[in-house]
Amino acid sequence: MQSSVYVALSAQKTLLKRLDSIANNVANASTPGYRSEEIAFSTLVSDRTSDPVSFAMQGKDYLSTRSGALTRTDSPLDLAIAGDAWFAIETAQGFSYTRDGRFQMSANGDLVTVTGDRVLDSGGAGLQLNPAGGQIVVARDGSVTQDGRTIGAVGLFQIPESANLRRAANGSVVSDQPAVPQLDFNRVAVAQGFIERSNVDPVLEMTRLIGIQRAFDSITNTVSEVESSMNEAIRSLAG
Repeated sequence: MQSSVYVALSAQKTLLKRLDSIANNVANASTPGYRSEEIAFSTLVSDRTSDPVSFAMQGKDYLSTRSGALTRTDSPLDLAIAGDAWFAIETAQGFSYTRDGRFQMSANGDLVTVTGDRVLDSGGAGLQLNPAGGQIVVARDGSVTQDGRTIGAVGLFQIPESANLRRAANGSVVSDQPAVPQLDFNRVAVAQGFIERSNVDPVLEMTRLIGIQRAFDSITNTVSEVESSMNEAIRSLAG
């Protein structure tokens, strides 16, 4: 009976962790470029008893790299990526990557994010625009033209599929493996005048939330039944 209680408690801890990730996803469902947080669950088998007991592990967090939907804005500095690539930015903590392409021009002409981080080219340098210049055109390969003159290119980077991503400053991510410049523009392209929405599916997250609530209720009932059985056994022995 005690094993049942411990297994139930391990499941509740796992569900609490999943609940936190769902709450964070729902809160950022409308954040451009946001990547949802997922959890890969696992089990731990204990052989300390005559019969092996499986306990629920809290699991490993990971960020989904699934693309979000593109929304048209017609703003010339709003950029979205169609395909498997990331923009590179320079934050106070160092280089990181983002899919949030709501870019702006700073007072001195730097191309920056909405939080003021510099957007980088494929060589890791910033992009300099002319604040007094004319129309800005960004091609599908990221090349930036102003007043008919090419002034640079927004860098696109591919992060290895096996890399582990973690959240960094201002909604960006960092990778435990180096990203490489993306040069295949048949599979990846920049879309000017668009932004990428969050890849969170609110309906799916709410469905998961309902499932967690039901699982909590089921586990709570199981624990109550085990406790009732133990109390009944104690009373019987005492009698």
